[in-house]
Amino acid sequence: MVSPNYHIFVCTSCRLNGTKKGFCDSKGSTQLIERFMEEIEDRDLSGEVMLTNTGCFGICDKGPIVVVYPEGTWYGNVTEDDVETIMEQHIVGGEKVTELLI
Repeated sequence: MVSPNYHIFVCTSCRLNGTKKGFCDSKGSTQLIERFMEEIEDRDLSGEVMLTNTGCFGICDKGPIVVVYPEGTWYGNVTEDDVETIMEQHIVGGEKVTELLI
């Protein structure tokens, strides 16, 4: 069983039938998944960080949404540029990225 230190969830606006539509998808959340995957691989954290795309969290006006567990930290309006900051400051450094908190 996988037991990561962190589990990152990214809203990709996926619906039950698998189609992507919605605010987070239109704002580039799929690219966020790709950037997180690159950062996890580049930092050799694949055993410590799990990444999952999700359906809608219901707060579309704050999207794209990223949630980091085990703390349950919610980040909003996340861009590709923010991914490196989240990885460096939160995942590696253990400090929340306050300017992205919702």
